[in-house]
Amino acid sequence: MSVFVTPFLRNALRADAVVSGAAGLLMIAGAPLLSPLLGLSERLLFWAGIALVPFVAMLLLVARRATVSKLVVIDLIAINALWAAASFGLLVSGAVGPNLLGIAFVVGQALTVVVFAELQFIGLRRAGAGGAA
Repeated sequence: MSVFVTPFLRNALRADAVVSGAAGLLMIAGAPLLSPLLGLSERLLFWAGIALVPFVAMLLLVARRATVSKLVVIDLIAINALWAAASFGLLVSGAVGPNLLGIAFVVGQALTVVVFAELQFIGLRRAGAGGAA
């Protein structure tokens, strides 16, 4: 089943792409500087940033379309939810030992991702209510 990419959904996808892209670039290029500030490993920051690259590309691709499979949007929402859950899980796992600023960084980005997932969910519901193609 396809849904129309409404202006609300398009804006939610684009905003997620901009913020995720900026975070990814910051983590990729800034890993050596961020690592000692946050108490997180340089490798973790770098590879988390790299992981965002295909996600950002997918967000931009979907945002450009007039219609998209409902399942694709659900997948994007699920990826955001899993990223947030993994972020919180990383903190409680003991696998990392971030300082207070590092904890704030991880929690802040996770909560931002939750907001984007919610906005995309709202956009999907509105797109479905507005008539699916």
